[in-house]
Amino acid sequence: MAEVLNCVIIGSGPAGYTAAIYAARAGMKPVVYTGPEPGGQLMITTDVENYPGYPDGIGGPQMMDEFRKQAERFGTEVKYEMIGKVDFTGPVHRIWTESGEEVKAHTVIISTGASAKWLGLESEQRLMNQGVSACAVCDGFFFRGKDVALVGGGDTAAEEATYLSKLCPTVHMLVRRDEMRASKIMQQRVIDTPNIQIHWNTETVEVLGDTEVTGVKVKNRITSEIKDIDVSGFFVAIGHKPNTDIFKGWIDMDQTGYLTVKAGTSYTNRPGVFASGDAADNVYRQAVTAAGTGCMAALDAERYLVEQGII
Repeated sequence: MAEVLNCVIIGSGPAGYTAAIYAARAGMKPVVYTGPEPGGQLMITTDVENYPGYPDGIGGPQMMDEFRKQAERFGTEVKYEMIGKVDFTGPVHRIWTESGEEVKAHTVIISTGASAKWLGLESEQRLMNQGVSACAVCDGFFFRGKDVALVGGGDTAAEEATYLSKLCPTVHMLVRRDEMRASKIMQQRVIDTPNIQIHWNTETVEVLGDTEVTGVKVKNRITSEIKDIDVSGFFVAIGHKPNTDIFKGWIDMDQTGYLTVKAGTSYTNRPGVFASGDAADNVYRQAVTAAGTGCMAALDAERYLVEQGII
């Protein structure tokens, strides 16, 4: 009969590795399945300057490597595999790797994160971290005193444009339609901010620059006029997609796929299954908040195992 693990962690960003550190220190012998992007979204972030404890900043990949080493130091086993299927029917949870191996666990911590939606432009991908970003709160500081462009028309775009307006002389907000999808109060906040210039019916043709962003080529969808706008930063704010598809039907989630948890905890609707990080957070989406909820999930899982008499 296959061994039943105390704790399996699905995902390996700040939430997953923090959960692993706490679970390992509690003697739960966690096993982390990294998923397709070991280290999560921070692996495509060149500079992290807003995480406590790094006064000079740190590269995202280096930071996640240190998280992993710390988790392994306490006995975490890290497996570089994806989980393709789950069954949370009974008290013993079953998951399957993409290679078909079945794994059984008393507790499962979901830390699969969310992925930013992109426009799909070659230039956007080529200039990633060279002026292209999907997080104004993370990277806006690097563009203090410089003009930037931002794509999007929803609440997230409105919030990020307003945030950038406090740092940048001009924020060019590129909206595909002749109206925003953002709530009325957020729209009004943008309209009332004098250094946010809204470009209606506008789509991005190309992000300009060889090794760093120097501008953006845009097209008016009504007149077909094409023009270049000089900017040093290009922010994409068209939403995120939580990486939670394999949990549909098992874990309660909102209409966009973010996992729902009991207020103030990491408990999902399935006993012994906990959620942390961006997979359950459509508001903050920061490394430090993800790490915090990873800690919560591990503590909740430990408490569950004690209550069940398993440890």
